[in-house]
Amino acid sequence: MLRCCVAKEISKCKFGDSQCIVRSMNALIRKFPRGIPDLGLKPIDVVDIEDSKFWDDERVGAFWINTFLYNQVNCGFENTTITKVNGFDENPTSSLIEIHGCIPSLVHKGRYFSEAKITLIRLNSSGESLSDFQNFRFVLKLKVIMEYRNNKRYLKIYELTPFVNMDRWVFWLDNFFADNTDATIAINQVFNKYWVELWNELEPKNLKIFASVFRSIFEDVFAKISYDDMFLPVYKGSEVND
Repeated sequence: MLRCCVAKEISKCKFGDSQCIVRSMNALIRKFPRGIPDLGLKPIDVVDIEDSKFWDDERVGAFWINTFLYNQVNCGFENTTITKVNGFDENPTSSLIEIHGCIPSLVHKGRYFSEAKITLIRLNSSGESLSDFQNFRFVLKLKVIMEYRNNKRYLKIYELTPFVNMDRWVFWLDNFFADNTDATIAINQVFNKYWVELWNELEPKNLKIFASVFRSIFEDVFAKISYDDMFLPVYKGSEVND
């Protein structure tokens, strides 16, 4: 059961009413950045990220980097603005669900461990990592199936594909050259000068991370609240006449 005070804060919409759904999603984000346990909504002001291989070059040639990220979090989802949705119809399995949105600054931070070769230099380094995706725009495409529990319909995601774009990616690996601060600053300046090329190389890894983050946000909600309870009831003609 939803707590009454929480239920009153949430505006339900008709199935397929995209404009209403956008307004309701944005109100939910603004009012409850620290989540709603009753709805299965996790806090979105700080979102945990699974440990992951971020940079995984083959160890050949004069330049390669392998980087592992851990103890990672995302900050900034509480400033998300949903701009468009499609597909939240009475039968959500009949079409693709799309969610479009933007975030002024999505910060991804934690710690890293890296092995690298740069010309004749071999190094192991570790420290704090930072990614700031500025004016981050995303489109999520979800394919869902329906599960039935207690005579109610629940959504289950079987595929979530993110598409993202941004104005700027600020990327920093602290302490990359453990004994040489100037060299650490220099290599990070190179990363940030050529951030577009860096993004193109690392985009598949980044998208995999984003997919897992977005999926974890939605899955608990879909598991906790039935799809029909998310929307206004549909009254059939026979029900009105009874």
